[in-house]
Amino acid sequence: METIEDGDFRHEDWYGDELADRRYLRCTFSHVDLTEASTRGVVFEDCTFLTVRFNASSHTDSAFLRCVFKGCNFFDADFSGCKMTGSQFPQSVLRPLRVEGGDWSFTVLHGRDLKGVSFRNVRMREVDLTGSDLSGATLSHVDLSGAMLGSTDLTGADLRGSDLTALDPLTVKLKDAVIDGDQAVVIAQALGLTVR
Repeated sequence: METIEDGDFRHEDWYGDELADRRYLRCTFSHVDLTEASTRGVVFEDCTFLTVRFNASSHTDSAFLRCVFKGCNFFDADFSGCKMTGSQFPQSVLRPLRVEGGDWSFTVLHGRDLKGVSFRNVRMREVDLTGSDLSGATLSHVDLSGAMLGSTDLTGADLRGSDLTALDPLTVKLKDAVIDGDQAVVIAQALGLTVR
């Protein structure tokens, strides 16, 4: 695998490019166009993305480890089997977004507009979703253990099959959210109720 260290990529047009089997370490990407680009088996580690367009891009079995995405646009992007561990998304547009599988643990999505996004079969342990708007989102079979969910809007969200042990039903909006029977027990117990 080719490794590129401390690279500085500015105002580059990677529209529709196919990236595979490379590793970017401590690189900066500023105003790079990755619209409709695809990555497969690519590793970005400790990288910074500034105003990068990921519109309609697709990412398979790639890793974005401890990266910062500031002011980026992920409109209609797809992530399949990717690792986003420890990454942050300040001022980024993240919808609509589809995530299938992979590990988004320890990511910081604090205060983000995530209405209608889809996370399925994703590990999101200790993710920071404080104050985020996930109304109408799908969080199906997601591991949210240890997640920070204070003031999160889950109105109308599909939460079936997900770990909700970190959810305090008194600090989130849950109206019309869809849960399964086991989750109903978890929420009832969080409210101090005894289920028999």
